[in-house]
Amino acid sequence: MSLSLTAALGIIVMVILMFLGMNIGMSMMGIGFIGVWMVAGQRAAVGMMQTVPYSLTITYSFTVIPLFILMGNAAFASGLSQGLFNAGNKWLSRLPGGLACATVAACAAFGAICGSTSATCATMGTIAIPEMKKYHYSPSLTTGSVAAGGTLGVLIPPSTPMIIYGIVAEQSIGRLFAGGVIPGLLCAFLMMCVIWIAIRIFPSWGPKGYSCSWAERFATLKGLAGVIFLFVCVLGGMFIGFFNVNEAAAVGAFLGLLLMVVRRQMNWRNLFNVMKDTVKTSSMVFLLLMGATVFGNFLAITRMPMALASFIQGLHLSRYIILAIIIVIYAFLGCIMDALPMMMLTVPIFLPIINDMGFNPVWFGIIIVLVMNLGNITPPVGLSCYVIAGIAKDTPLQTIFKGALPFSFAILASIIICTAFPQIALWLPNLVYG
Repeated sequence: MSLSLTAALGIIVMVILMFLGMNIGMSMMGIGFIGVWMVAGQRAAVGMMQTVPYSLTITYSFTVIPLFILMGNAAFASGLSQGLFNAGNKWLSRLPGGLACATVAACAAFGAICGSTSATCATMGTIAIPEMKKYHYSPSLTTGSVAAGGTLGVLIPPSTPMIIYGIVAEQSIGRLFAGGVIPGLLCAFLMMCVIWIAIRIFPSWGPKGYSCSWAERFATLKGLAGVIFLFVCVLGGMFIGFFNVNEAAAVGAFLGLLLMVVRRQMNWRNLFNVMKDTVKTSSMVFLLLMGATVFGNFLAITRMPMALASFIQGLHLSRYIILAIIIVIYAFLGCIMDALPMMMLTVPIFLPIINDMGFNPVWFGIIIVLVMNLGNITPPVGLSCYVIAGIAKDTPLQTIFKGALPFSFAILASIIICTAFPQIALWLPNLVYG
């Protein structure tokens, strides 16, 4: 059996194990171990299993993962989300569907301190859905706007998928964070445009808006103080070079816990829950990293990524056509796989192709995250929609997917715009880091 065929067989078996419900990290690790054993022998496979888990867990650069997760959990526990929603509601009150627009804006702001789609959806959904029901928004627009807005949590930094991509692709996490800011704001703006268009076409979906005094608007800024303080200290300090990414994560974790104290949310129960969730999420991410590293070593030994890159180059197609094919593959995989394992599995395969075609790997990482957002609101996986279904228990799942469908066009438009104009994602990283 050829090396490329062995690699292809390993990928097929691993995907089957994932769909059968096996732990994703363990399935990647198991197939990678067996594959290395078959190709390089028992000693190489056992030696790899002895070194990979230890080397990953002691690597200094990986401390950014649990620290940023701790920051997001602490910010969630401190109760900053209500202030974000109130401010968005007052400042966007004149727009048709102002509450839905406020939800998207609040999700974007909460994503700047959270970095998790599920947490953003759960937090903002708990606040926004009862309010929109009170003002007679349609169930589909109510749930769809929260599900779509929640996807912004992984696009606007700090973002766990961006951290993982930076580690797997060996790219600057700071550059990735900076690159996600403008595409994230663009995506949020286009989602608000979708809400405006939906209300104009279907007036029964939500109210047209109401007037609000400037005094009421400025009064809500007090509720944004914690978010602005955290965002400026962490990302601002990192972008101006006051500290590196790991130090920024440590500062963010400390300030997140400090906000819990200031907002009088620090008690033993909340602290225990924050630490428990941080350990659970960090353990899951590190297990995925270990599995992806082992599986990536297996692919590297078989030289499948290089062979695939050579095959595609031999087709003599335009690099933009090849890029479009890769994006379509990601969009399809996003509908059937969770974001992190999809990234772990595909980046080692597609990144050599992207590099050979001369595309910027930081820009490609932003495009991947955008496509992942599309998968978060499309069936059958649609993680954001399932999270919202757990909150809005009286709304059928098909209604939630129906409400999220129009927002997929906003994400598609963001992908097309950022693909056509790469400087949208690269201007800020180049400005900050040169």
